[in-house]
Amino acid sequence: MESHVTTAFTLTILAGLSTGIGSLMAFFIRDRSARLLSFMMGLAGGVMLYLSFMELLPHANHGLRHLLADPHQAEWYSLAAFFGGMLLVGIIDRFTPHHHASDKTPAADWSDEKEASRLMRVGTMTALALAVHNFPEGVATFAAALEDPHLGMTIAVAIALHNIPEGIAVSLPIYYATGNRKKAFWYSFSSGLMEPIGAILSYFLLSTYLTPLVMSLLMAGVAGIMVFIALDQLLPAAQRYDEQRLSMYGVILGMLLMAVSLQILVNHHAHVH
Repeated sequence: MESHVTTAFTLTILAGLSTGIGSLMAFFIRDRSARLLSFMMGLAGGVMLYLSFMELLPHANHGLRHLLADPHQAEWYSLAAFFGGMLLVGIIDRFTPHHHASDKTPAADWSDEKEASRLMRVGTMTALALAVHNFPEGVATFAAALEDPHLGMTIAVAIALHNIPEGIAVSLPIYYATGNRKKAFWYSFSSGLMEPIGAILSYFLLSTYLTPLVMSLLMAGVAGIMVFIALDQLLPAAQRYDEQRLSMYGVILGMLLMAVSLQILVNHHAHVH
């Protein structure tokens, strides 16, 4: 059992820290190209939307149907948590000062204070959304690996794959806003740390509170948070710097990346069982 705990912690840490691979993106960019920023933020938006609608929300629905006697009640609980997540981040967004985007800016001026403030907000809001999302992911990876190390490894690999574009989603806007590669890296990297933190808290502190019902509701709520951030922050910012519909190609590629990584996870899960 002790070796399983060690394996579970190791897998969760590796899955979470894979965000750092995407975070390193800022160190490999020579010029702050508006086209690259547009494409990458579109990609991150596609990742978050696909993950929310095709993985988190269905997973929450599935869990609630098994936990509640009435399947219709399960649907209502799931919807309430989903829109509750959107409402929560909407309230946070409403009461934090920010600049609203006006017209599309083909020739972005990264030295402009309003432009920098707008991008910094996109990066920090995305980091917040992903940190909240990574917490239940860490709990799920840890719990699966504790039950079955092989299954835990499969989940960790799938999570690591989609954490890479998530890391990019945070590091690029912050780098473009500040010109500071280290700051961009650490903001992004820190959002991935919530996975091992989720594992540690679930093991030592929250085992009595993180019931299957709470976890299902939390996943639906996280889906709502991520959809709001993608639609309110990432995609409008991506289109603002878009010259040749690159943001849309990014959205499609982001969805494809998620679809493939999640399909790999499903296939391995079926193979194990």
